[in-house]
Amino acid sequence: MTRFCGGCICKAVRYETTADPLNQRVCHCKECQKAIGAAFNARVLMRIEDVSITGPISTFYSSETLERGSCSRCGSSIFSRRTSAGVIGLTAGSLDDSSLFNPDMHFWISSKQSWLEIADELPQYPEAPPYKGY
Repeated sequence: MTRFCGGCICKAVRYETTADPLNQRVCHCKECQKAIGAAFNARVLMRIEDVSITGPISTFYSSETLERGSCSRCGSSIFSRRTSAGVIGLTAGSLDDSSLFNPDMHFWISSKQSWLEIADELPQYPEAPPYKGY
């Protein structure tokens, strides 16, 4: 099992995991771009019950079912959570050791930034990836 730990830039928010991730992916949708403030959202998907988070979190719903969380103090983006599916996506940029991030695909590449060239050999999906129940 790989233990993922991380938090925000001001160190007020911390998280750690107790299980292996469901997947590690890169989303290029416009919603993620706006929420993260970057060209894509690289995230580690976990079951909610396998992640403990401490510190001051502010949340908002970017869609009917997707809640996003950031540090209430510094604003660092920490997660996206879909409670109905029981999953939470931890932002790869908030990991203490970003070398642990090992993506398995890119999705919503139909919305990727035009200047961004995806140079790896990972699978790419124009929109949502194949559904696996989460």
